[in-house]
Amino acid sequence: MTGLELLEKHPHTAEVVKAWFVEQMIESLKDETVPDDFKNFMREQGVQYDKLAVMIDANPRMLFDVFDENDVIIIIKYHENFGFTWAVEEADDQSFYKTRKEAELSSIEVAFDILENKLKPILEHGESDIATEDSGDDQVHTE
Repeated sequence: MTGLELLEKHPHTAEVVKAWFVEQMIESLKDETVPDDFKNFMREQGVQYDKLAVMIDANPRMLFDVFDENDVIIIIKYHENFGFTWAVEEADDQSFYKTRKEAELSSIEVAFDILENKLKPILEHGESDIATEDSGDDQVHTE
């Protein structure tokens, strides 16, 4: 699933990710020479989902801090002779990936699902169970 598909499928999580990213951009501008008006403009304008999606696809690891802050912890593991795999909360991937980035991309899909389900009851005042997908296949994935 692409970054844009993740953002579109998970609207509550997308807003959390977008807000976190904007705050990171503003934090990087902590300089007395940057006017407060510009920082406020950045907050108001935010970042477009298509631009954010490109960054997610290029560097899924940047989202690990967002998920950490929301108590969705992603663990990337390496097994010699097999490759990389991941665990997120109760979900433990049984697949192996040749690169860390491939494992990270796979793990954030589950993390998006978990965080979306955590946010739904809070933001919609309803009940929701946390569900994760388990592919169950023990194969090496390549790009």
